[in-house]
Amino acid sequence: MKLVSWNIQWARGCDRQVSVRRIADTIRAGGDADVICLQEVAVGHDALPGLSGEDQVAQFMAEFAGHAAVFAPGSDQPGEGGRPRQFGNLLLSRLPVRAVWRRLLPWPADPSVPSMQRAVAEATLEAPGGPLRVLCTHLEYYSPLQRTAQVEALRALSAEALAHAGAPPAEKDGNTAFLPPLRPAAALLCGDFNCEPDSAEYRLLVERSGQPGADWVDLWRHLHPARPHAHTVGLHGADWPDRPYCCDFAFATPALLPRVSDLHVDTATDASDHQPVWVELRG
Repeated sequence: MKLVSWNIQWARGCDRQVSVRRIADTIRAGGDADVICLQEVAVGHDALPGLSGEDQVAQFMAEFAGHAAVFAPGSDQPGEGGRPRQFGNLLLSRLPVRAVWRRLLPWPADPSVPSMQRAVAEATLEAPGGPLRVLCTHLEYYSPLQRTAQVEALRALSAEALAHAGAPPAEKDGNTAFLPPLRPAAALLCGDFNCEPDSAEYRLLVERSGQPGADWVDLWRHLHPARPHAHTVGLHGADWPDRPYCCDFAFATPALLPRVSDLHVDTATDASDHQPVWVELRG
């Protein structure tokens, strides 16, 4: 099984041109992903550079017609004429989807900086090695206060899911709304975390929780303990940043670690201001 996580900057490349097709072609060339986790997907925006109100969720669904789509916008406000104007995370899966959650992350007030509501798309997939939860997210860029709260929420989600895996809720006779969703302990969390590997927020995310099995483990450090993280931004002359560094990660719960076989960053493409992160799991 192959998964790719990529902040696509609404499909805007380092050449300042917007192209959903170019993003899709880069993914196809990179290894025919079973699961695609995209951040900064736009619907109905006409003020972002290069956009004129396109529905990029629909565009990506057309590019990957064999994949089911789970869209979790953080920013979701009516645009002109009441049409949706959304910005968030898109999870596309060729594997069967067994359960879906679209979660808003904490957004404590911080008037000192710009910010937006952030979200996480979570889905349980029927993967070759067994059921797997995949979470695709994008944390706040400007506010350390908000980013820290969001990291704490991701830690809490892992603990909650592990508790449900060990003690699922009781069913209610004849009411399918109470049917407990499949929520396995094996999980993969990916996206743009807007913090670096030596930051306080990163350290908080990978800190031991005291609840065995609920921790998030950085797959780069799990697979490449002697190597610094590959840079995921700042490589190809985009509008920002002024130096290369890593802020895009893939994490796994301990239950998934035996199935993880590879993680690498595609540093060659300039189709976005970020680089795609690829993860491979054993069947």
